[in-house]
Amino acid sequence: MAAGTISFFTDMVQQIADRGRSLVTGGRARARDAKELAHLAEALLSGAGEASSVARAGDLLTAYAAAPAEMRRGFLSLLASRFGPVEERIAHAMAAYADAPGPRMAMALHLAAEPRRQELFRKLNRAPGGTLALVRMREDVLAGLADDPALADVDADFRHLFSSWFNRGFLTLRRIDWTSPANVLEKIVAYEAVHRIDSFEDLKGRLAPPDRRLYAFFHPALVDEPLIFVEVALTRDIPGAIAGILAPQRTPLPAGEATTAVFYSISNCQKGLAGVSFGSFLIKQVVEELRRDLPQLRTFVTLSPVPGFVSWLQGERDDPASLCLTKEERAVLEKHLHDGWETDEAAREALREPLRALCATYLARARAPSGKPLDPVARFHLGNGARLERVHALADLSPRGLAQAAGAMVNYLYDLDTIERNHEAYAERGEVALSGEVRRLAKPARAVKPSGEKETAPAQG
Repeated sequence: MAAGTISFFTDMVQQIADRGRSLVTGGRARARDAKELAHLAEALLSGAGEASSVARAGDLLTAYAAAPAEMRRGFLSLLASRFGPVEERIAHAMAAYADAPGPRMAMALHLAAEPRRQELFRKLNRAPGGTLALVRMREDVLAGLADDPALADVDADFRHLFSSWFNRGFLTLRRIDWTSPANVLEKIVAYEAVHRIDSFEDLKGRLAPPDRRLYAFFHPALVDEPLIFVEVALTRDIPGAIAGILAPQRTPLPAGEATTAVFYSISNCQKGLAGVSFGSFLIKQVVEELRRDLPQLRTFVTLSPVPGFVSWLQGERDDPASLCLTKEERAVLEKHLHDGWETDEAAREALREPLRALCATYLARARAPSGKPLDPVARFHLGNGARLERVHALADLSPRGLAQAAGAMVNYLYDLDTIERNHEAYAERGEVALSGEVRRLAKPARAVKPSGEKETAPAQG
């Protein structure tokens, strides 16, 4: 659908909402507490008129956004306790199905078991800007889960609906370049989660040169709001460090001379869509776009961070019974892995190979309680069918790269001939695809104890 058509329908719905709001509220707006927000939700669920329904949805979303954090948390708690399934309705539907089992009664039972929240969210989604408002509401739910476990039921309903609303079929891939609208460029700067963009000049260096690309997924209900984006460098070789890619004074490579596409930053933009998977589709579609535009490209790899490496390594250092660390490695780490080691040439050279071997061991062997790789970025790429190709020490000496990974970065290879086979082996048997180089670097699995750390979702890769 063209942007102008979307704008026309958005304006029309907005006019309906405004007229309905004048009927419902007389045009007055005021602050509401949690119970009043819940009352608005009940009114929205019970209302039948389209104009008043859209108006009530907009009124509720506006009031929720304007409410203090404490009132928003109170409303979410009421969603958990008061807007779940109706037990009497379920019991009636179960009895009806028992009397006359069949597809029609099964569907009636399915509908009866649906939490009232789901219909509420569907009605809220009809308001202008409703989809984005609900994504923001789920951000509040995720932030409150630790303190209020009952919100898990609300989150489950969001995930159920979002998995349909943000189905891959609704998403569009757009290339972002230096001529893209300013509001989109500003969001790219704000959402970059791997390698910070310090200025618009820095942004221009990632968009304008012939050997740079940036692609993003968009949803028609969030017109200029990117969901996820990937930054691509076109190179002749697989890179082993980020500095050369981000260097402001580098000499750009003519796109036609590149043989390798490097995905060096993948950023999820919407925290409220955590767990709704479309990152794998993004990479695969970008590969297809690049192959069509630059058919000479032969290699597709990432240059990825290793966000959990330092935490895992510290745990092994703290464990005197660790089989991952030899006596020699412990001595090297104790002597050289200190504040400022990255500027000490002797320390750098002493640490290079031990860090490579330990990082390869962490990525290839360390497992969460679920049996999946402990590192969140590794789970993302390996689950997509990539192969862990190379491990690099001293690859990202930024403060963040040092704090998370002691400077390590890795390449995941997207080999189009083996992606599906790797994905199936990972999904069915938990097998991790490793290059021969990484397999030789990594220590045997028996040396690595299962981790008790909770899995975290990757915000970026």
